[in-house]
Amino acid sequence: MLNELIKDNLDLVVNENDNVIVQYGAAWCGACRIMKPKMKRLSNDFEKVAFYYVDAEKFPGSRKLAEVTNLPTFASFKNGKLVSQIQSNKEEALKDLINEIADN
Repeated sequence: MLNELIKDNLDLVVNENDNVIVQYGAAWCGACRIMKPKMKRLSNDFEKVAFYYVDAEKFPGSRKLAEVTNLPTFASFKNGKLVSQIQSNKEEALKDLINEIADN
């Protein structure tokens, strides 16, 4: 399930979940809109990973956790720590990022 952050509290989410994948996007970003349904679909395949969408413009504190400079950015967190991130509009790259932390 893809959750959407409604407060600038990604730090709490990352610390409360063992495995987290985050898509950073913005309303004006076309590639972000293309990737969001793909992220949602992939979120159903990994039950031990929490998936979140973060509006990088609305939540600057959450954006700083992964030092996001381009959109879309996908970041993986494991046990409260940033593992890696990518800027991509390719579903395969996103799958690879998820598989790095997935315990499935």
